[in-house]
Amino acid sequence: MSVSERLWNETEERRTRIELQRRENFPVATRLLPARHREHLLNVYGYARLVDDIGDEAPPGERAELLDLVERDLDRVYASKAPELPVLRDLARTIAACRIPAEPFRRLLEANRRDQEVTRYATFDDLVGYCAYSADPVGHIVLHVFGAATEDRLLLSDKVCTALQIIEHCQDVGEDHRNGRIYLPGDDLKRFGCTEDDLTAKTTPTRLRGVVALQAKRAGALLDEGAALTGRLQGFARVAVAGYIAGGLATLAALDRGGHDVLGSPPRPRKTRLLAEWSRTLGRR
Repeated sequence: MSVSERLWNETEERRTRIELQRRENFPVATRLLPARHREHLLNVYGYARLVDDIGDEAPPGERAELLDLVERDLDRVYASKAPELPVLRDLARTIAACRIPAEPFRRLLEANRRDQEVTRYATFDDLVGYCAYSADPVGHIVLHVFGAATEDRLLLSDKVCTALQIIEHCQDVGEDHRNGRIYLPGDDLKRFGCTEDDLTAKTTPTRLRGVVALQAKRAGALLDEGAALTGRLQGFARVAVAGYIAGGLATLAALDRGGHDVLGSPPRPRKTRLLAEWSRTLGRR
């Protein structure tokens, strides 16, 4: 079923939401959480996933219009009007219950609009700037779901979310290139002697592995800094966020174990490593 068809098909959209979240590097809505938190997190994930899918998978000529359609429905939610799209109807309940502001949802839309125009990033700082739209808002929303969105926590959350986004870009180098995008910083590619042809190889050339390893190292440093967030959270918020951080750490381990060969067989985290990192992260103070 196409993205545009999913917009209007409530049953298909929810089924897709459940299936896709199982493929993420981290537990989106772990069963360790109460049902109310799981529902809210899945509603948020449904919105973020659908917006991303519009930006990546909808026919290019329809993407801008579909993103505008979602934003108009988001406007309805914040105007206390009934939204038309199933995913926004679900999200509206979460927004009302958790008092989530509109800005992070709008930034996710903006990230996907930028994806239609910007396909290369010259520096790592440029990539981090993009993550402020594509990733960091999700962390803000999650903290609002748990009623834990304070300024100091939001800043640490940004480090975690940016790290998780960069890790995903490392995994998806080949897929991103097939979609016409390169998220690896241009200056690093040049410094390691890479060309775009390297991104089409069956296995990752050594020089490209060096670029991926560098981004993974940077992401690991950000994740380590942001992990202090768990020490400032309690209860179910702490459990959920520790799971996200653990997913990132487990994926970094998978990248390292695979020699950063992201073209031959993109590394995915092992469940045993994820659980071990989750336990370790929960024990941090």
